[in-house]
Amino acid sequence: MTDDADQIRVASPVGRWVVLTTVLGSSMALLDSTVINVALPRIGQDLGTDLAALQWTVNAYMLTLAGLILLGGALGDRFGRRRVFVVGVVWFAVASLLCGIAPSAGVLVAARALQGVGGALLTPGSLAIIQASFHPDDRARAVGLWSGLGGVGAAVGPFLGGWLVDGPGWRWVFLLNLPLAAVCVPVALRHVPESRDPEAHGRFDVLGAALAALALALVTYALIEVPEQGASVMVIGGALGGVVLGAAFVTVERRRADPMVPPSVFASRQFTAVNIVTFCVYAALGGFFFLSAIQLQVVAGFSALGAGTALLPTTVLMLLFSASAGDLGRRIGPRIPLTAGPLVAATGMLLMLRVGPGASYPWDVLPAVLVLGLGMVTLVAPLTATVLAAVDTGRAGLASGINNAAARAAGLIAVAALPLLAGMGPEAYRDAGEFASTFRRAMPMCAGLLVAGSVIAWWAVRKSPEAEHEPEPRPACATHCGVSAPPLEPEPPPRHT
Repeated sequence: MTDDADQIRVASPVGRWVVLTTVLGSSMALLDSTVINVALPRIGQDLGTDLAALQWTVNAYMLTLAGLILLGGALGDRFGRRRVFVVGVVWFAVASLLCGIAPSAGVLVAARALQGVGGALLTPGSLAIIQASFHPDDRARAVGLWSGLGGVGAAVGPFLGGWLVDGPGWRWVFLLNLPLAAVCVPVALRHVPESRDPEAHGRFDVLGAALAALALALVTYALIEVPEQGASVMVIGGALGGVVLGAAFVTVERRRADPMVPPSVFASRQFTAVNIVTFCVYAALGGFFFLSAIQLQVVAGFSALGAGTALLPTTVLMLLFSASAGDLGRRIGPRIPLTAGPLVAATGMLLMLRVGPGASYPWDVLPAVLVLGLGMVTLVAPLTATVLAAVDTGRAGLASGINNAAARAAGLIAVAALPLLAGMGPEAYRDAGEFASTFRRAMPMCAGLLVAGSVIAWWAVRKSPEAEHEPEPRPACATHCGVSAPPLEPEPPPRHT
């Protein structure tokens, strides 16, 4: 790592290039998390799939991303964050090409899983590059810019996806990543400084990564398939297998000399609390965007472009105010933004209950989207900055990996579970009446998750505007994913999209 005097300032030319590169890379992953929702009804019609196949189209990506993102952070800390980031961008672009030419739903789902592998390499790297490259005084602002501009990419996704779906076709939703990668890779190689954790060595926790991914896969399978198969042997076996493998993952991480998730990290009450808040927030957002994109098209009668355009106010709010929200969170502390933001976003989700057949955009959709966007602006940048402030700079890959894994796993489980909990059948997305009734049951569930996150933040997150933690004493043989001596004091925490 470099001294503070050698680190980059946001206002410098190099600083702007670093922000641009990390935003481009992370936007590829964020775009595919949001663009796909607008394209789902057309994909279902074109490939002749049911709701379960559409859920897998979303969740295959989330599954590999959530299961491998911690390993991606470890690889970056060991071999160089820029190097692994560039590999992830190239991998993601190739997988996107496969998605764009997929002849069937099965091939599309498999290609989406490969996309998730690329996302697991580039996503933690983008945030870790910022944390390692910028001067401490500028990190909060850099994270705010990254969150805001990256959030813009995620929010523009539905609009752009709708335009592509109504125009050249849904396949271009994936092919769009190719020009982004063509710009990102050469800029990263030329302008982004390399960084790594000098103490990162030893073995990688491949067993832990495999157990986590398989546990998520089996639980997801059971949740998605139970509406059609009922309590079949496969569904029950999948659910039980997921629970057993999840318990095995916890056991392995506690006993390994070099675990993917060091148990000592969770000795901090605030680190643990903010990751729980992250899970609640991103479960709600994942379920909301998955269901709302379909609701606007199937029930309200919007075109794909109209459904995407409906979310543009969120984009504008993220663009204008995320950097300022990051600075505000640094000054007043994370507790207030992380308490108020989810409550505001929950109000926006409840306002979406007004969206039904023949809904008016200015009177029914716009108020909900504006309120939701205000809540996201309030919480996203402070959430991210608080997570990264929990650990020393050398463990930035670990912090962003754990927090991103929590966010992705939350979205994965929400997309799998909400249709089941709301009572959606396999063909619900083809029937406006059925989908509308289940949507009305699902939105209060999403809002309830946000309220739970707000309560946890108020109860457990510190008021201090800065993270106050002592660097963990680590033996020379410990890596960022190795066992560390327990922190002397409980320390503070990390973030998505």
